[in-house]
Amino acid sequence: MGNPKAFLTIPRQEAGYRPIHDRIADFGEVEQTLNTGERKLQASRCMDCGVPFCHWACPLGNRSPEFQDALFRGKWKEAYEILTLTNDFPEFTGRICPALCEKSCVLKLSLNAPVTIRENEAAIIESAFREGYVQPQSYPRNGMKVAVVGSGPAGLAAANQLNRKGYEVTVFEKQEYIGGLLRFGIPNFKLHKPIIDRRLQIMEAEGVAFKTNVDIDLNHLPDGFDAYCVCVGTSQARDLAVPGRDLKGVHFAMEFLAQQNRVLAGQTFAEKDRISARGKHVLVIGGGDTGSDCIGTSHRQGAIDVIQIEIMPKPPVGDNPNTPWPQWPVVLRTSSSHEEGCVRRWNLSSTRFLGKNGRVCGVEVEEVEWLPAKPGERPQMHLTGRKEIIKADLVLLAMGFLKPELPTFPEHVFVAGDAVTGPSLVVRCIDSGRKVAQKIDDYLRGKQ
Repeated sequence: MGNPKAFLTIPRQEAGYRPIHDRIADFGEVEQTLNTGERKLQASRCMDCGVPFCHWACPLGNRSPEFQDALFRGKWKEAYEILTLTNDFPEFTGRICPALCEKSCVLKLSLNAPVTIRENEAAIIESAFREGYVQPQSYPRNGMKVAVVGSGPAGLAAANQLNRKGYEVTVFEKQEYIGGLLRFGIPNFKLHKPIIDRRLQIMEAEGVAFKTNVDIDLNHLPDGFDAYCVCVGTSQARDLAVPGRDLKGVHFAMEFLAQQNRVLAGQTFAEKDRISARGKHVLVIGGGDTGSDCIGTSHRQGAIDVIQIEIMPKPPVGDNPNTPWPQWPVVLRTSSSHEEGCVRRWNLSSTRFLGKNGRVCGVEVEEVEWLPAKPGERPQMHLTGRKEIIKADLVLLAMGFLKPELPTFPEHVFVAGDAVTGPSLVVRCIDSGRKVAQKIDDYLRGKQ
């Protein structure tokens, strides 16, 4: 490294978010950026560890110490080239990845101040687009065709890699836009959709074909392809089968989030079909990232207030001795949406929805206790009998997703992403798509 002792004198500096009063008035990205000089200083904090745990923790195996060094030296193109050796879409992961790398950074483990790897990654790829380093490339064709079903991060990564290996790739998407979870599940204030379009234009120029509004029957895949890559994700949300579920105003989180993204894309909806938090008391059931996204979207739509409840106990603040490194630290996380205003509560189970004139007006919840797990078993939930009613005009179910049941495929059909693992991270889906692309290449080459 150019400055091997920078971590001793330069503190971690995050770019932070736009002011709350400013950002809740629009759906623009909330995250800010540092100037070039500050970004180079943050890159200098990387110690180039003998055993880089950041590299080990990243599902993609990103070579963080190498691109941090290039960034510190002002070699932005070199940093871009190193970064894209392992990551097809750093403009996505640099915005929405939870940064597994940073949780394993030695400076995190020793000082609780890891290198700003994710932000540096985003800065590198944005510089690359701005400076014109990202240009369509041409690849020799091998005469074989591959169909990719699903255009989420796994499907796009598989398509990108297969195209570079010389295959004629067609991506089929059942929705009207390409992007899957990136397009419909993630709010614009976290991932501006022109960022996706910019990448799709590069892929199209390189030869990838995209077909939208095509709902593929997985039992009857389209003819004319030498292999198939199924990347259909986990579209089925976990439901809450309690009395009153059919009341108006109770929706899956993805219904709410996807519709708002469509509205921002210019689509219109009849008043009776519009899911809006304007002037309403909103209750979000589920404490994960999707629930957080519902909170931020509700604020921007003009909700009166937002409450988020979770059936699990409140995680500890800071460190959690029950999840030491190298485990993922289960600690309390506060997102930009939480900062915008939200009452968060834990250990609450929803027992029934209450309605008036066919619309939800409240949710009965019961406090629960979690009994310690016995060896080899999970913790047991105990109902306490302590119930209350939470006022709510709009209820959003954000309790996760179910792994799809897929048919038995022949040997030339491969599966990648959440369809294999169940709901996971975008970075893991990109990694899965890359690996399956290599498997398809090995398979088809073996058939020659």
